[in-house]
Amino acid sequence: MKSFQNLILLQNLYRLKALGFQYSDPFSVNEKNSHENPKSIEELAKNISTCHLCDLSKSRSQSMSGYGDINADVMIIDYSVSSIEDETNGYYAGRSGETLTKMIENVLKFKVEDVYFTHAIKCKPLHSNVPSLSEWDSCKSYLYSQIEFVKPKVIITLGEDSYAKVTGEYDNFKSVRGHVIDFKKYKLVPIDHPQFLLRNPELKKMAFNDLKTIKSCL
Repeated sequence: MKSFQNLILLQNLYRLKALGFQYSDPFSVNEKNSHENPKSIEELAKNISTCHLCDLSKSRSQSMSGYGDINADVMIIDYSVSSIEDETNGYYAGRSGETLTKMIENVLKFKVEDVYFTHAIKCKPLHSNVPSLSEWDSCKSYLYSQIEFVKPKVIITLGEDSYAKVTGEYDNFKSVRGHVIDFKKYKLVPIDHPQFLLRNPELKKMAFNDLKTIKSCL
């Protein structure tokens, strides 16, 4: 039966071809190509800045590839670009950015220029919506390439969403928050997002202890 169905389909295709229709091989818009396999982090940043793999490229002011020391011992990964970051092209913008700066400078004892800060989703979500799975699929190769270029001693993920996307673990953030996790060949420590800490100031002491754990890994 299957061979007969294939024969009917083939006959219809030849009939359409005789009427002037043309065909091309199937392709995927997210298919890996040389654009996704840069030879340096600078080339990667250029690829990110000109990326149009998803609809976020239509609503962003710019894509944000990353900021800081490309040879940093600490790499910080936020989930997605906020509206104020998109407007100002600033990686430590707003109250959340001020809080993160204090965490880096006052506890970890680094300047913000000495760590590498990036986002899992490189563009501002449309209308501040939660990024879709397809948008993450378009961005994830960029993020994993950044990790391989920077080769940090410790990766810090900010908040539950960042941890889930980076690791693929969606159900255990509360149980692993503040713990050192083996991720690929790196040490990863999930912590609460600074915005969450601003809404829950009673958790700042716990965040301070998480940062001390990170410092002990350096």
